[in-house]
Amino acid sequence: MFKFFTKKRWQLWSWLGSFVILLSLWVQVKIDVKINEWFGVFYDMIQKALAKPNAITIEEYWTNLASFITLAGLYIALYVVISFFTAHFLFRWRTAMVEWYHSVYDRARKIEGASQRVQEDTIKFTRIMESLGTSFIESVMVLIQFTPILLGLSVGIPIFFFGDWQYGLITGALLWTLGGTAFLIGLGWILRLVGVEYDLQKKEAAYRKILVVAEDDDNIRPKTINELFDDVRSIHFLSYTRYLYFNIGRMAYLQANVLSAYVFLAPAIVAGVVTLGVMQQIIRAFGRVEGSMQYLLKAWPTIIELASVYKRLREFESVINSTEIVIQKD
Repeated sequence: MFKFFTKKRWQLWSWLGSFVILLSLWVQVKIDVKINEWFGVFYDMIQKALAKPNAITIEEYWTNLASFITLAGLYIALYVVISFFTAHFLFRWRTAMVEWYHSVYDRARKIEGASQRVQEDTIKFTRIMESLGTSFIESVMVLIQFTPILLGLSVGIPIFFFGDWQYGLITGALLWTLGGTAFLIGLGWILRLVGVEYDLQKKEAAYRKILVVAEDDDNIRPKTINELFDDVRSIHFLSYTRYLYFNIGRMAYLQANVLSAYVFLAPAIVAGVVTLGVMQQIIRAFGRVEGSMQYLLKAWPTIIELASVYKRLREFESVINSTEIVIQKD
């Protein structure tokens, strides 16, 4: 699964490509910081304009909007270009994986679900690894950039429960995030979501294999196909029920999450010690810091899928390697 980073043939794509992707993430975060600053200036201007007629000129208003369009344009251009590059990066990674599977397919083809492992799971694995990896690195970069901003903005502002403590917002975000993450990880463990996902893929693979065999073999009984589809149905229904319970807890937490910044800022808002622009900057910076801390929480369904794919590919490779050992002994 990781020969892409170890084989000399792919090192230019794997290492240089990873650097390009990481560099683009850093630039995107820097642009996001500039946008956060823009929100503070813009909303202060709006507050000034609404408080007194003609307090600002129309030129000032359009100039502020144009500055946002410039920042947004840079962000969009970078996103489009790096998305195109990442698509090629992922296909090279997949190619490095399947080349090895092709080289041992004379042994691998006899393993149940081999075609699905090579064709479908390699796509899933590279895409999920890229998605989780980039989102994790971006979360770290956001924390590095936005934590000092949030600390600076919260100086002298009363925070719910923490009072005038400078680190109140950061601590509040951390406690809220850790509590929610621990709750959902515990819920996922109780519901055995990784195991259900793994069983689901195994049942689907067995069903697909019998369908492929039935295309060329008239002796395959419809009852056999129906029995396998019954297994597919039962595991899917179990999966729907488990994810129903999980999503109730997950969505309840995420909806409550919308109000968390306003709860912590309640004393400052009621006392009127912050302007509209500063409040917007704080709420946006708080959301970015909190969102980065919630990496595991937001990525949990994807992590479950990755764990299942990784488990299937590792199991597949183990069988291939054990087959090779048997052949060598013979």
